[in-house]
Amino acid sequence: MLKTIFIKNRLYILYGVSLALLLVLLKLLEIRFLIISYSLEIYIGFIAVIFTALGIWLAIKLMKPKVQTVVVEKEVLIEIEKKEPFIRDEEQTVLIGLSKREMEVLELMSTGLSNGEIAEKLFVSIATVKTHTNRIFEKMDVQRRTQAIEKAKRLKIIP
Repeated sequence: MLKTIFIKNRLYILYGVSLALLLVLLKLLEIRFLIISYSLEIYIGFIAVIFTALGIWLAIKLMKPKVQTVVVEKEVLIEIEKKEPFIRDEEQTVLIGLSKREMEVLELMSTGLSNGEIAEKLFVSIATVKTHTNRIFEKMDVQRRTQAIEKAKRLKIIP
């Protein structure tokens, strides 16, 4: 009885293996048929892939800058110019009509401080600083801080 079960199982295994080999053979024939049928397209695609890779490689090689860093150390003599002390042109200040406080605000503006920072330095409110700033603009006939500072430097009112 055992022998007959073993023989039946052997036949099942033999049939299974033979069917698997037959399927593999059919798939190989199908692939071969596809390769033969589409050989020109496969050949063109293969060449396209090769030329694309070659183009990318060539572009990378050509576009890569060949930079050589040359370090040249030279001794440099720096002459420090002695600046003359700033002398305010009092005539221009009187002509424009700026008060002492407006001059202080203008000088602090030229250092780049904001209205709030100017208010803290002068111990006044921000509204007071804005009022002084508007009066400076009116008296100097300008629209912005940068214009006021540039004009004041040109007239030698501030350093």
